[in-house]
Amino acid sequence: MSDHENTERRTIGTFDYIVVGAGSAGCVVANRLSADPNTKVMVLEAGGKDDWIWFHIPVGYLFAIGNPRADWLFKTEPQPGLGGRALAYPRGKVVGGSSAINAMVYMRGQAADYDGWRQLGLNGWGWDDVLPYFLKHEDHIAPGSDSLHRAGGEWRVEHPRVRWAILDAIRDAAEMAGIPKIPDFNGGENEGSSYFQVNQRRGKRLSAFTAFLKPFVDSRDNLRLETRVMVERLVFENGRAKAVEFSHGGEKLRAEVTGEIVLCAGAVGSPALLERSGIGDGSRLQGLGIATVADSPGVGENLQDHLQLRPVYKVEGVKTLNSDYAKLWRRPMMALQWAALRSGPLTMAPSQVGAFAKSSPDYATANLQYHFQPLSLDSWGSGLHPFDAFTASVCNLRPTSRGNVHLRSPDPEDAPAISPNYLATEEDRQVAVDAMKLTRRIVAQGPLARFKPQEYLPGPQATSDEALLEAAAQLGTTIFHPVGTARMGRDDDTRAVVDERLRVRGVTGLRVIDASVMPNITSGNTANPTMMIAEKGVAMLLEDARSATAV
Repeated sequence: MSDHENTERRTIGTFDYIVVGAGSAGCVVANRLSADPNTKVMVLEAGGKDDWIWFHIPVGYLFAIGNPRADWLFKTEPQPGLGGRALAYPRGKVVGGSSAINAMVYMRGQAADYDGWRQLGLNGWGWDDVLPYFLKHEDHIAPGSDSLHRAGGEWRVEHPRVRWAILDAIRDAAEMAGIPKIPDFNGGENEGSSYFQVNQRRGKRLSAFTAFLKPFVDSRDNLRLETRVMVERLVFENGRAKAVEFSHGGEKLRAEVTGEIVLCAGAVGSPALLERSGIGDGSRLQGLGIATVADSPGVGENLQDHLQLRPVYKVEGVKTLNSDYAKLWRRPMMALQWAALRSGPLTMAPSQVGAFAKSSPDYATANLQYHFQPLSLDSWGSGLHPFDAFTASVCNLRPTSRGNVHLRSPDPEDAPAISPNYLATEEDRQVAVDAMKLTRRIVAQGPLARFKPQEYLPGPQATSDEALLEAAAQLGTTIFHPVGTARMGRDDDTRAVVDERLRVRGVTGLRVIDASVMPNITSGNTANPTMMIAEKGVAMLLEDARSATAV
């Protein structure tokens, strides 16, 4: 940057810490950092305020996803494994990030996920190590007497407030197909079926912002939140993070830091900002005209996501949301039920019942997750089908395909190129076929027979493995769980972007604390593992700061 450009950029202050992103991770990080009144914290969020009713009514995801008020409206590159289709790739465009528009499902994953991280040489990331950080902020409605849940934290966990006969019948059918009923998915071993626990408080959506930042934005003088800002790049001096340059309302601004900058912009935003700041593959940066600060070829690589396949079954003689919501006279009653009692269909998460299962005996732990939904639609953001139906969404929990996220240009307004590379491996293709076969076995069980389920998608004509794989390519879509694009690894891992303490390699004063640091994706919804990473990451940051001060 030239001296002329630098003089046109107004410096708004100097802070101990600057947090980029007020999403699932950033809200936790900013809360913990600003708890010390002597620590000045700046939070920069590209999205807007959560001043829209559908951010707070749980069923609002139907209206938020695909809406430019709430969603960045990213799209993937055409995906060869999906027949060349480009997918909508929703990400929250609001304080709270994707936690303001997601499924609200409280899910930790499996103990084996984190033990696998530890076995990669990442000390301190095994199940026994991370469980205390899940518990630190948990406020469970029924904590019980064991050590797996607690009450009193900021992050409320409740049971769903509505039940559907069709979902109870699906659980019965799954049991007959060999998937047992279990009371809780969050004990480390989640094989079985259960009602999902949800992040709601008395029937309202609980986002990371409403839980961790909103109560303190006005009461902590040392905490400053700026929304609708576009972070352009990070500035380094002698290899140390020095400032953040951003724009707001057309004005070019700069904030300086004496401690650390923490990237919490997510698996899409964080690698893009690293590349714009000169941290990434040197040859790629050179091609974009960006000077290399640190040659880090792993930035933007290792993208992992859960591809969901969404078979749809028409049913008879049982209520689903499709017909319930289609009755215009029912909608005011639903609204009144929610406003007065915080109950009824408007409290619904996208999925109420889940199941974890093995696609074949070859797997030591469940490698499939079902999201059973008493509704059906062509895609999130589109209308419900005009007939009663349920959706048996199923995803491969541990895909072996790897994709990437990279800049198209240095322009921060230019959305990055996202290529998840779904179904690129033979193992992933086989799991997709086996998942659809298992779905049919579940639906064929006796407890569902009275509802006369008819396969609407992909349709009974898809019988061969080849036809089922083609159906998977046509039905497959993201379940909104991108991770891994700035992954952590050992010191001898040249593709690792951060170390086990989440410090960015090649520079100082910079950490990434969000879903992008996961080396391997967790077995289930990723919002709560991301918040655990935030809790553990900020604890390590503060511990390192105390050690440096002591020296």
